[in-house]
Amino acid sequence: MADRDQEFVAMIIKEIVNHPDDVVVVRTVDELGVLLSVKVHKEDMGLLIGRSGSTAKAIRTLARIVGMRNNARVNLRIEEPEGGRGESSEPKNMDDVISELNM
Repeated sequence: MADRDQEFVAMIIKEIVNHPDDVVVVRTVDELGVLLSVKVHKEDMGLLIGRSGSTAKAIRTLARIVGMRNNARVNLRIEEPEGGRGESSEPKNMDDVISELNM
C-alpha cells in the first residue's frame, strides 16, 4: 500500500516516454516525507520535462495528490541521465568550437 505513489508515477512516466523500459523510480522516506527519484533515458528528458516544465509540474502535482490521500508529503526529483545536456565525454578544443560556429 505504501508504494502506490511510486507505482503511479512510474506508470504515468512510462506512458509518456519513448523508452519505457529505461524508467526507474526509486522511493525513499525520511523525516521530510517521501522522495521519488526518477531516471529516464537521456532522449526522453525533453518529453518528461515538457515545454517550460509543464509536464514535470503536472506529474509532481499528481504525485502530491496521491501522497495527500495517504497522509504523506511526496516530492518528485528528476535525475539527469549520464551524458545529459549534450555533454560529450571529451572536451573540445578551441578550433573545433570556432569551426562549429562558422558553419
